[in-house]
Amino acid sequence: MAEFRVRSARPEDFTAIGDVTVEAYRLDGFFEVEAGYETVLRDVARRADHAELVVAVDSGGRVLGSVTVVRPGSEYAEISRPEELEFRMLAVAGEARGRGIGEALTRAVLDRGRELGAAKVVLSSHEQMRTAHRLYERIGFRRLPERDWHPQPDVTLIAYEYDL
Repeated sequence: MAEFRVRSARPEDFTAIGDVTVEAYRLDGFFEVEAGYETVLRDVARRADHAELVVAVDSGGRVLGSVTVVRPGSEYAEISRPEELEFRMLAVAGEARGRGIGEALTRAVLDRGRELGAAKVVLSSHEQMRTAHRLYERIGFRRLPERDWHPQPDVTLIAYEYDL
């Protein structure tokens, strides 16, 4: 099992971030629910213009996972309020799952929230991404049902929070 490290994404990572994110969402069956979202997930350069991107890479620099860190009121913010940091699009490559990468990326977001002086970290996740939900709950996130929402009539996103 190769080691990995977490760092800020670089432009040369963008194509791989898009590929890994699309693969992860596909593995979780997401595109069967919402076709067309793949284009959004692949547009990593646009995300980088409006949010922070963090990656996990192996010893050769290959992207194994990524997460998008979003400030409230910014273009990619969905549920965050003032003094909250939000994250979206947490993704781990299929071949790298089970190695703690998702947890390391989530903890990097918590660290970033502390650095920025945020009071909480929040997220919303598709209701069917149960593996991710178990990770968040194990780390200490709590459900925030009053912020659950429906971007489309047949899509439910459930909210979580973590007090920093």
